[in-house]
Amino acid sequence: MRSFSILILLAIIISMLTGPGCANIIPPAGGPRDSLPPVLLKTSPADSTRRFTEKKIVFAFNEFVEVQSAQENLIVSPLPKIFPTVEYKLNTVTVKLKDTLEANTTYLLQFGNAVKDFNEGNVLKNLSYTFSTGNYIDSLEFSGNVVLAESGKLDTTLTVMLHISSDDSAVVKDKPRYIAKLDSKGNFQFRNLPPKTFYLYALKDEGGTKRYFKDNQLFAFSSAPVIPGKKTEPITLYAYSSKPAGQLPSINLSNRNSKGNTSADKRLRYSNNLSGGQQDLLTIFKLNFETPLASFDSSKLNLYIDSNFVPVKNYSWLLDSTKKQLSLRIDWKENSFYSLVLDKEFATDTSGRKLLKTDTLVFHSRKTAEYGSLKLRLKNLDLKKNPVLQIISGDQVYKSYPLSGAELSQNLFLPGDYELRILYDANKNGIWDPGEFFGKHKQPEIVKTLDRKISVKAAFENEFDINTE
Repeated sequence: MRSFSILILLAIIISMLTGPGCANIIPPAGGPRDSLPPVLLKTSPADSTRRFTEKKIVFAFNEFVEVQSAQENLIVSPLPKIFPTVEYKLNTVTVKLKDTLEANTTYLLQFGNAVKDFNEGNVLKNLSYTFSTGNYIDSLEFSGNVVLAESGKLDTTLTVMLHISSDDSAVVKDKPRYIAKLDSKGNFQFRNLPPKTFYLYALKDEGGTKRYFKDNQLFAFSSAPVIPGKKTEPITLYAYSSKPAGQLPSINLSNRNSKGNTSADKRLRYSNNLSGGQQDLLTIFKLNFETPLASFDSSKLNLYIDSNFVPVKNYSWLLDSTKKQLSLRIDWKENSFYSLVLDKEFATDTSGRKLLKTDTLVFHSRKTAEYGSLKLRLKNLDLKKNPVLQIISGDQVYKSYPLSGAELSQNLFLPGDYELRILYDANKNGIWDPGEFFGKHKQPEIVKTLDRKISVKAAFENEFDINTE
């Protein structure tokens, strides 16, 4: 009887586990996602070791790790001739030194964002390691920031460099002694420096050469040598490029030929600055050419108004110094159709190309009702620095106004959202000028981006108070 009861009990249990009404057995869920970076437990040799003679350094962490893009992230100071190899396995990272270490020299290894945990990818930021081949650790440092002189903005991809030679040619011929990277705010810092005189630069490191080798490369330099100390003031570098500002890519608006068609190679290529087939009443119409013009006949460029092709009077063309841009000087009539007829013989470029046939550009001028008025009251403006107000649209200078007072008024202004900048125009030519380093050590003119943005509305009196500090 007892055995029978046990059998019945077992049957009931099995029925509960396998029957249609039973709950599925689900394994317990895991814990919260690991969001913590690896923790460094030990280095061998220890950090800040003096009289260092080893050929490798081992870093041990509390979990499995990996190293991402060591060549791009790891900075070794002073800069070695032969970059060390970096290996990782399980919870260790090993740096193998390939270069001969200098006597009585402090070395600093900075890993940036290279080390992260293997499973979740949490980055251990700002991991660094210091050692010295001498009896002491150099501890001098200084910091600063880099700003783009032409726009007042940042380019955090620039590399900051210290040279020990005062020769200008050092930035072309030699690799720097020390380098630093910029953080997200454009700041840099040099640490563990010896008591020496340095020459400070920043550049766009194209190809990893760490050298300044062409005019259109972003470049910055300090006007004075840097002697690091306990109270060295932060230094601001203004990076510039000698390439023309605001140069837009050429867009072919004449008849397109397929790739490989030999007739395309013989055709004069040009673009214009119309926006959606409309001509801004406040903007100069321009034709841009891929190749400089060898000859140009303005009588073979004819402008007409209205659908009846009424010839326009009182306009002129101006070819710029590069011979790649033609500007039309005219007072536009609002809300009108224009036709520009380009005779196939109107121009020939230096490659002998000209139009294959006569082209016609048809466009429409805007209405004055599409514009608003604009009045700016500029506070704390330093007129001694020859300020020029730049109004920016799409990161391009839409309008610029040399300022002789603290107010600017325009009866017609194209609606839109704009940024504001102040150019300090040292030579009073109305445009930004880059620096000249070799021989002259002339800094670029500086442009300051203002915090305030403006939104201009059509058919509206738009007035703004702007703080220029």
